[in-house]
Amino acid sequence: MIRIAKLLSQRGVCSRREAEYFVQNGWLAIEGKVITEVGTLVEEDSRVELDPKARQYQQQLITVLINKPIGYVSAQAEKGYKPASFLVTPNNRQLGDREARSLKLSWPLKHLAPAGRLDIDSSGLLVLTQDGRIAKQLIAAKSNIEKEYLVRVDQKTSDKQIERLRHGLVLDNVQLAPAKVEMLDSNYFRMILTEGRKRQIRRMCELIGLKVVGLKRVRIGRVRLGALAVGKWRLLGANEQF
Repeated sequence: MIRIAKLLSQRGVCSRREAEYFVQNGWLAIEGKVITEVGTLVEEDSRVELDPKARQYQQQLITVLINKPIGYVSAQAEKGYKPASFLVTPNNRQLGDREARSLKLSWPLKHLAPAGRLDIDSSGLLVLTQDGRIAKQLIAAKSNIEKEYLVRVDQKTSDKQIERLRHGLVLDNVQLAPAKVEMLDSNYFRMILTEGRKRQIRRMCELIGLKVVGLKRVRIGRVRLGALAVGKWRLLGANEQF
């Protein structure tokens, strides 16, 4: 037996918080019976049915893409630094964002959670979402979605150092997955990972004698930073998928 919220999260139907909301509103049925208790236990192979109102609710959930500047944290405020969500204001919307123009957004936007890290010293593409399905897709332990970065280090990089980055290093006694690395200049390269350990690229570079002096994320899956200006945001398009 398993809690209904956990079951729906595992199946990718919705987040646990959303499942609880659906139960509270009577929008969730198991084997044809409407569930009324949040903590209800069910069989793992149970047939789940969502009320059309739950589907409509999910369609209204938004996902925001931010070009995070250096000096902002991804999640909660810390040591006087503001979270990137503070940038999501009407005045900071990227000009030409048709998705945001077409929706009647209610300010301030609530329940926007970061789907992945981007440390305070790094810039580039950061995803904030109300949709638990997208959050799970991007940060689940089994997620293999690529994240692409542009990395500048403090010295000329050798072919041997690049090969070490490509074929996996050990962090915290864990063997990292191989990375894709392409040299762009003597101290500048493109790096693609499918993992997201804390300060992973900086720590990988330290292991081979390099110090990162510039780090920018330019792509997550099939979604690119593109022309999104520093400090600006836009909505994930209806036809965009990670």
